[in-house]
Amino acid sequence: MGLQDTYNFDFLVNEAERLVLNELERELREDSQGAICKCEECVLDMAAYALNNVPPAYRASLKGKLYAQSMDRSDYADKVKKAVEKAISVVSKNPGHE
Repeated sequence: MGLQDTYNFDFLVNEAERLVLNELERELREDSQGAICKCEECVLDMAAYALNNVPPAYRASLKGKLYAQSMDRSDYADKVKKAVEKAISVVSKNPGHE
């Protein structure tokens, strides 16, 4: 019997993912000129690139969720914003498609 059969890992959440996706959505919404490719492949590449360039922020409890909500207005959120901006730039210059 494995760990996932014994314990509920649904409570284990990487808050970095939430912050990256929220910031990426905001950046893409603000692109009124259509300069950023918004196809699924590019958006997923942007999210993956940004997530690979910020430290993970896992939580496993309600108390952790409350703490994570304070991260929205922290230095960590600034790091996420910069990582997303860089991800958009990198992927835009090197899209995975033609």
